[in-house]
Amino acid sequence: MRKILAAILTATIIGILLLGVDELPEFGNPKNPTNNYVSERYIDKGIEETGAKNIVAGVILDYRAFDTFVEATVLFTSIIIIISILKPDSRKPKEDGEES
Repeated sequence: MRKILAAILTATIIGILLLGVDELPEFGNPKNPTNNYVSERYIDKGIEETGAKNIVAGVILDYRAFDTFVEATVLFTSIIIIISILKPDSRKPKEDGEES
């Protein structure tokens, strides 16, 4: 029963994600929302407003600081989870029958 519920939930999530992908604007279209005034402002006034010497660093660390912080948190959380999954289980007895 749990496997059927998990399969239904997974199929539902995949369906929702595919609907979201279907609503994305066409790639390369100059009228896409990503090509709006924000990018022009970053380029024109980014160095002046942020005080950064590099416009990329100014955008990442000033304009999008919270976004970058959350991305870094997700990255480090995933690394911790992967390490905990790959870590050998200390409770499991060794193959020669001795416990650690």
